[in-house]
Parts: sequence; C-alpha cells; structure tokens
Amino acid sequence: MDRKRVLVVGGTGYLGQHVLKAFSEIEGKPYDLAFTHRSTPPQSLLDAISPFLAFPVDLQTGHGLDSISSTFGQPHVVINCAALSVPRICEMDPAAAMATNVPSSLVKWLSSFGESGSLLIHLSTDQVYEGLKSFYKEDDEAVPVNVYGKSKLAAEQFLSANCSNFVILRSSIIYGPQTISPVTKSLPIQWMDSVLSKGDKVEFFHDEFRCPVYVKDVVAIILALTKRWISDGRQMQLVFNVGGPDRVSRVQMAEAVANVRGYNTSLIKPVSASSVNRGVTSPADISMDISRLAQILNINPVSFQDGVRLTLDVGLL
Repeated sequence: MDRKRVLVVGGTGYLGQHVLKAFSEIEGKPYDLAFTHRSTPPQSLLDAISPFLAFPVDLQTGHGLDSISSTFGQPHVVINCAALSVPRICEMDPAAAMATNVPSSLVKWLSSFGESGSLLIHLSTDQVYEGLKSFYKEDDEAVPVNVYGKSKLAAEQFLSANCSNFVILRSSIIYGPQTISPVTKSLPIQWMDSVLSKGDKVEFFHDEFRCPVYVKDVVAIILALTKRWISDGRQMQLVFNVGGPDRVSRVQMAEAVANVRGYNTSLIKPVSASSVNRGVTSPADISMDISRLAQILNINPVSFQDGVRLTLDVGLL
C-alpha cells in the first residue's frame, strides 16, 4: 500500500515544529514526513523527528520545490506554516509580506501534479477581520486594517481562485510550550511569566481582544483534517476560525498567568492600546466564533486558563 506523505512547509518555525513532533509521535508512524526550511534546520529537531526529509526552499521564488518532487514525490497533505507574521515588519516591507504570505509558488508546484491529489492546509490569521465587533464568524466580511492582514487575505483569495482542495485556518495568537529547538521569537505566556516574576509593574492593553489558542489544539485540528482527507478522499474548500473559547484582553491574559503562578495581580497596569505607537494599526476586537470547529471536526479547544497551566507545566486542577 502506498504510504501517505505529509509535507510541512516552514517546519522549523513554532507551529511547524509542533506539527512535525505530533506526526512523528503517531503510533506505527503511518506517514512519511518531510519539511521545508529557509535557514539550516537545528540538529535537535532533526534528531527528535527522524525519519524525515528536509528541503531548503525559497517560497518567494519556488526554488527548491522541484527537488521535493524528485526525492519525496507528491505529498498527500501539505501544511503551510510559513509566513512573515510580525505585523510591524510586514508594514515596513509590504512587497516582502505579499511575496512570502501569498503561496503562489507552492500552489503552482502542487498543480504540476495534476488534479488535486494533495490537500493544502493553510495557516491564515484572525487579523483578516476589521476588529469592530466581538466573535466574528467565518462568513463575516474580511476587512484587514494592516499589511499583514491584507497579505493573509490575499493568500486566502488566491487559494480560493487557484486551488480545488484546501482548508484555511484563521488562527488567533498561538501559545504553548517552547519547541524542540527553541524559536527566537518571544512566546506570549513565557514572556508574561518572566516579566511578572521580576515583581515590577508592567503595562498591558485592556482594550484589545483576541481568542488565543493552545498550540496542541491547532495541531489536533491539522491531524483531524489530514485523517479526514486520507480516509475519505473528498475534496474540501473550508475556512475555520481557529481560536480558543475565551475572548481575552492582554490584561486578562496576564491575570491568568499571575493566577496560575501566584504573582501579585497589582503588578498588572492596564493601559489603552491607543497609548502606544507600534508602527502598525492593530484591530481592536478580533475575537472569533469557533462553533464551526466543534460542528465539523468535533474539536473543542481548551480554556485559556487551562492552556496557561499546560504551557507553564503547572498541571490542571
């Protein structure tokens, strides 16, 4: 029987490493794994997820994709975690944001295999929403307010027009444990934990709302979609809001960390998001309705408080 092949695009990033780890730990190792990387993959990651194939790929040009065709073959599932995802950096270089975040070379490469034998699972963002109300639904109009959101919406539109078998995951802030090979970017819960542990007052926004999602819930969604495509082979064209069940401000996020750790919540100083110039417009309330996840995939992400406990390894009560 033909073994199923899974390709993780952007495998050395935060979500990419968690996805690779989860696939490599499935009993019986039913999938052949490969991933793409831009910088040299760290040895600790390679040791942890063996066996696998790693390919250097430039997503802007598509350079490197052909070597996947010849060495690995057509993947049954492609999970695109690669992105330029820091809004301020996207704002400074809109051309790079568009070139990286719209996966035109990837889709063109997949189409070279013929009629959609591959499912593309593509990571998008809650920042496609304008941020003027609570609990956006997938069918609400997407009106992004910054270059990052615009580039991710352009990617969604490109997939809808050029791909016949895809799932778009509009993810909120993804948080959770550090990766096998630690990523350099700051992780939200760990950062809050480290600043509050010093006992100094710290400012947090009280008027920006998100539905942060625990990383292992995002991975569970990706595994469920992979299984669904491989078991029944029916093409999908789906969009999911991927958030946790709680609408929280940065103040409420910090309070959850303080409560789990036993820090003094008076260290948390609420300020308005409008009081700080971050060099980029940030939507005020892009909380999301995640009922479609439960209805279609039977997945109910953990509460923010439980996710914080799992992240800091404090254990659930």
